[in-house]
Amino acid sequence: MKVLIVGSGGREHAIAWKVAQSPKVDKIYCAPGNAGIGQVAECVPIGAMEFDKLAAFAKEKEIDLTVIGMDDPLVGGIVDVFEKEGLRVFGPRKNAAILEGSKAFSKDLMKKYQIPTAAYECFDSPEKALQYLETAKMPIVLKADGLALGKGVLICSTREEAKEGVKTLMLDKQFGSAGNRIVVEEFMTGREVSVLSFVDGDTIKIMTSAQDHKRAKDGDKGLNTGGMGTFSPSPFYTKEIDEICKKTIYQPTVDAMKAEGRTFKGIIFFGLMLTEDGPKVLEYNARFGDPETQVVLPRMKNDIIDVFEACVDGTLDQIDLQFEDNAAVCVVLASDGYPEHYEKGFPIHGLEAFENKSGYYVFHAGTKMENGTFLTNGGRVLGVTATGKNLKEARANAYQATEWISFDNKYMRHDIGKAIDEA
Repeated sequence: MKVLIVGSGGREHAIAWKVAQSPKVDKIYCAPGNAGIGQVAECVPIGAMEFDKLAAFAKEKEIDLTVIGMDDPLVGGIVDVFEKEGLRVFGPRKNAAILEGSKAFSKDLMKKYQIPTAAYECFDSPEKALQYLETAKMPIVLKADGLALGKGVLICSTREEAKEGVKTLMLDKQFGSAGNRIVVEEFMTGREVSVLSFVDGDTIKIMTSAQDHKRAKDGDKGLNTGGMGTFSPSPFYTKEIDEICKKTIYQPTVDAMKAEGRTFKGIIFFGLMLTEDGPKVLEYNARFGDPETQVVLPRMKNDIIDVFEACVDGTLDQIDLQFEDNAAVCVVLASDGYPEHYEKGFPIHGLEAFENKSGYYVFHAGTKMENGTFLTNGGRVLGVTATGKNLKEARANAYQATEWISFDNKYMRHDIGKAIDEA
């Protein structure tokens, strides 16, 4: 069969790598892709938001299944466009992708269906938000309602910081229209865990847990980024917590979306906070996480095509989703200065060290190919992933593998998965 993947980052490279392992697949395209994805798929110069061009390409090439990796096209309604053209596509329709597209919608959904989450208020007026902050308890969290590349969340320790945050989001429009409306939320404490799931509208199958590191610098200092590294599984996500989440969060979310006439098919990513009062939802995403995908898919035993098709066909209850009894750690190699100002276009050396090495993977996030040489082409350049029999071994392997690669202005955190040592 022929598969088209939409997206261009490390997540899409991991998806393409996993799809390439399926004996059912004989051709993979990726739009627009990147240099690393080009090693397992044919990259097509069509942007992820060019829905009509993508649908026309899928028809022309007789694509059997399209997989949408990114949030923007899902929230924009790419699945609806493909379905209207009679094309098979994996991902939620526009009216279901709002689960990620609007923080206010998802918070209201959780409140209505009694899914545990932090107390909150929504504001579309900066004046009213500032007025509310005068008496609100600190610290407090401000979230842009719309999509902001995973960076539209501000944790404010003081009232002054919170007021400045309202200005950043709603008046200075640092994240554009995403900040037209904001959610002001109580600050929760506890361990943060990411849990990905496959959903077919009725059935939900949970993947293995993971934990992301969002801040740019060691010790969770610095600016929020798209993610500087991740590990799987989380030692803090126990069987007991899993059982609680299945009853109070996972299935209730799928049922709530169906009850609202927004049947969800695809991936629901649950961002959870393990509080003293039990697990609560921090956020929902409507697609694979990045870089969580880079540690979850290498541990997955199933043929991913079988799972994608079961979600599309509503037969997920027939899939026995299985993961290796091991661990994985991903360390992101970034361009120094990310997420603000950084240079790109530097040659990358050492990628050949990963060839034919079992348990070691390098997923390209921001790279391009020129004259047969891989060059840096983004803030996050590569995701170096390694597996091990446990998290400590996987972490040691991943950091060892980061030394195989060099490029000018290479930057990374040195404490990815350090929480493992405290578990």
